[in-house]
Amino acid sequence: MSCLLDGRPAEALPLDDRGVSYGDALFETLRVVAGRPEAWSDHLARLARGAARLGLPDPDQGALAADVAHLFEDGGDGILRLWWSRGSGGRGYRPPEPATPRRMACRFPPATAPAATATVRHCRTRLARQPLLAGLKHANRLEQVLARSEWNDPDIHEGLVCDTDGWLVEAVQSNLFWVREGVLETPDLSESGVAGIIRNRVLNLAKGAGLPVREVRRPPEALTAASEAFLTNSVVHLWPIARCEGREWPAPGPVARELVPRLSQDLEQRP
Repeated sequence: MSCLLDGRPAEALPLDDRGVSYGDALFETLRVVAGRPEAWSDHLARLARGAARLGLPDPDQGALAADVAHLFEDGGDGILRLWWSRGSGGRGYRPPEPATPRRMACRFPPATAPAATATVRHCRTRLARQPLLAGLKHANRLEQVLARSEWNDPDIHEGLVCDTDGWLVEAVQSNLFWVREGVLETPDLSESGVAGIIRNRVLNLAKGAGLPVREVRRPPEALTAASEAFLTNSVVHLWPIARCEGREWPAPGPVARELVPRLSQDLEQRP
């Protein structure tokens, strides 16, 4: 791993960074191929939306782009993590005024290729319903840490998580889709969850292909009636689900097979 903190090589964040102390920060994780970050404009747009929601200063997009160019000047592949925090602050929750934001960009090695299909489970951990934070990739990830700590079986790849009312929201580190009665469905994220970049691209591609799409509130039992299911995130892109606690699907299903090449082409053509 190699990191730049405000454009300079670094190995750690300052101890008084509010992102470290309170999760008062946003982050993005994305794949870089041949030195080019995938869906770069989408990630910057989500970072900017999150900053506006949290009252953070606008991200310095030019500086972030320069950081990425420096980290990947060899034209290589890897995983990029961006961090945008309110910066340093003293003890207490009250945000400093004015804030002096802090940016960080880190390069990680390319991710190991996942299994061809995913085996998932249902998690006991529930996600809080908080519209002010819904959709954001904020730095407070304790719910995901608790959910991921529920299993150690390497044959289980992901965990599906509901909110406190029992509605499906997402997986621990992915968004969730399924096909039910010929309609591509994905959980509504207006009150909890992360609005993934690949999730949004898949929704738009499906609509463009004439596939009926719905953002819904469904209980976990909805998957019983699904004809196929898959996960999405910025590292694995689209990952067909083959098994979930006794339920099995043909994977990839016909909708996933149609969307995978469309998504690959879209990521190549729309950086």
